[in-house]
Amino acid sequence: MQDKITKILKAIADPTRREIFHALVVAATALPITQISGQFNISRQGVTKHLKTLEDANLIRIKTKGRERFCYANTNPLKEVNQWLKFYEKFWDGALDNLSSYLDKNA
Repeated sequence: MQDKITKILKAIADPTRREIFHALVVAATALPITQISGQFNISRQGVTKHLKTLEDANLIRIKTKGRERFCYANTNPLKEVNQWLKFYEKFWDGALDNLSSYLDKNA
């Protein structure tokens, strides 16, 4: 499970990859790689490398139709990250509650 989360976090760590992923989520449909490449001021090869990282993290799927390759967003892996973060949210909520109780008693 940690390996999946590491791949996901690596994929979304880069602002360009986040923008690509966001564009695919907002589009709510498959977008051709040529259209995605046109939205960024980097080479198609650069966009393709970003797409490969997103695909390795299972955040997108790439399918070939004829001569064109289409990208689909897959938001399901973000649920795993959310579950992972919830553990730490509980930890911090508990720590802040303890601090609040301590301050109330010692104020």
